[in-house]
Amino acid sequence: MNNAVHFVYTDERFADLQMLRYRLDGFDRLSASQRKYVYCLAKAALYGRDITFDQQGKYNLRVRKTLEAVWENYAGHRSSEDFLSLEVYLKRVWFSSGIYHHYGCEKFLPACSETFMRQAILSTDKALLPLAAGQTPEELADELLPVMYREDILPKRVNKREGDDLVRTSACNFYENVTEQEAEAYYARLKAAEGDCPPSWGLNSKLVKDDSGIHEIVWKEDGLYGAAISKITEWLERSLVFAENDAQRDVTRKLIQYYRTGDLRRFDDYSIAWVAQQDGEVDYINGFIEVYGDPLGLKGTWEGLVEFKNAEATARTRLISENAQWFEDHSPVDGRFKKPVVKGVTAHVISAAMLGGEEYPSSAIGINLPNADWIRARHGSKSVTIGNLTDAYNKAAKGNGFKEEFVIDEATRSLIERYGDVCDDLHTDLHECLGHGSGRLLPGTNPDALKAYGNTIEEARADLFALYYLADDKLLSLGLLPDREAYKAEYYSYLMNGMMTQLVRIDPGKQIEEAHMRNRALIARWTYDHAEGCLALVRRDGKTFLQVNDYIRLRELFARLLAEIQRIKSEGDYDAARELVERYAVTVDADLHNEILARYRRLDLAPYKGFINPRLIPVKDASGEWTDVSVDYTEGYAEQMMRYSKEYATLI
Repeated sequence: MNNAVHFVYTDERFADLQMLRYRLDGFDRLSASQRKYVYCLAKAALYGRDITFDQQGKYNLRVRKTLEAVWENYAGHRSSEDFLSLEVYLKRVWFSSGIYHHYGCEKFLPACSETFMRQAILSTDKALLPLAAGQTPEELADELLPVMYREDILPKRVNKREGDDLVRTSACNFYENVTEQEAEAYYARLKAAEGDCPPSWGLNSKLVKDDSGIHEIVWKEDGLYGAAISKITEWLERSLVFAENDAQRDVTRKLIQYYRTGDLRRFDDYSIAWVAQQDGEVDYINGFIEVYGDPLGLKGTWEGLVEFKNAEATARTRLISENAQWFEDHSPVDGRFKKPVVKGVTAHVISAAMLGGEEYPSSAIGINLPNADWIRARHGSKSVTIGNLTDAYNKAAKGNGFKEEFVIDEATRSLIERYGDVCDDLHTDLHECLGHGSGRLLPGTNPDALKAYGNTIEEARADLFALYYLADDKLLSLGLLPDREAYKAEYYSYLMNGMMTQLVRIDPGKQIEEAHMRNRALIARWTYDHAEGCLALVRRDGKTFLQVNDYIRLRELFARLLAEIQRIKSEGDYDAARELVERYAVTVDADLHNEILARYRRLDLAPYKGFINPRLIPVKDASGEWTDVSVDYTEGYAEQMMRYSKEYATLI
């Protein structure tokens, strides 16, 4: 294995993106059988890649395959401005699993000329192009170039603008010839026929309208995406021989059954078994999971993650989960919305061993599943904090000048230097382990009642839960915080980000669209609006800074907002959710935005980060028998993406 002492976390940079690498510390402590288990699960996590591309836009796969054929076989001057611009565009397409920004969802355009792109396509051997039956290269160019170059054609992957038909105006490939009203009515009929344990209707299907009416095309082994799903199930089956225990094998068999039948009740069976399975060092997530890529919040984008436990850091999350009932009981929300008995809340700090689908190259740093509210209430949830990704982010950010530019004074910077990393980790733990798992819906409340605002409200609920408890003496008594003042580092950093610095991720004149960014803006701006002097924006030397005057009062405001956010979710109060999000989470102050962008540009930093996966390589003995798995960190970004496009090609 490659265990170089001087590991380099940063790799190449392009557009607004910085590529990072993450280490698999502890992988060598697993047994050879466990490493083989990770390898098989990693293959399953990579075979869903084409699914994610297709889900994020109907033209994405053909655009990617066309660009790859041109880039790999271009015979002209590869140092020309147009070719280098094409290369950057392809790298962005790889990163975003399509032609839409991975975070903001807006379409990004090639910087090379359309004339150059057309000629490059026509100069490529047609046998290498993704031509439809009977299609010529000229017709392929005529089909794809308007989609790539025209801003008015399918401009946003996910549209959340109030008043629009969110389905018709979103380019995600979950619906065809269906309006928002028709989609909502279709699923309302399904939900009305269910009792207390409804399946996650719409999670694994495309909803289409044709001559036969409105119906679903299910993603399953003998249905849509079947070629990719069959490879996923093949490697899941191969993993069974290396699984650490019977419970792991049972979980995987239930997932395979779900993939083969497409039956959402089988997905519930799998989710319940997955929550209950706690033993062993290795775990994984594989499937149609998060619904943020759907404007209606119903359909799951495919993702894969393979992980192994970090035993030392997991002691931290175990303490939190063991005290889950205390945190629920002492939450500042109305007692009607609390869980009388918190069930099955478990949490681990893990190391990612492979990222796939929606988790690659840009990944979450914490995950709490399953998403079904009734499963959470009856069976609990499982949370992970991805420690080696957080570590890579932190190490890559050291000394980049960000704190010196945006944090108000040396005393606050010193506080963040001392406690920022530990508080960030705790915030993630509390957010995933307790925040998402806290509270309950009132009987009869539709889990999807908040519609397009549901994701933002849910993330705000989890963040507020974490922020509130970061300042609680309970964390000191559990030994999770080193100092009574430590929480202030997270309070300041969080509010500075929500009020100011996350704006570096938005182009001038644009609104906030992404659910997590809306959540942070909602909390920061609502708090600022109700601060009454405890929080201020001040000008120093021509620059705007956040100033906190009363941290104790901030916690009281977080408690007040958490109580209201929980009420909104528990009661399904759509109007209140819309009012909060539209008032505090969407619009951008143009003057402040321009100032932040100018200051950030001077730092010469990329606002977005993503990861190059390590390469897992089977080790064989002289007789060709598979004996172990080694890790290599040297594969380049383009090299990895092209290998994945060939090795894991399943669709079209």
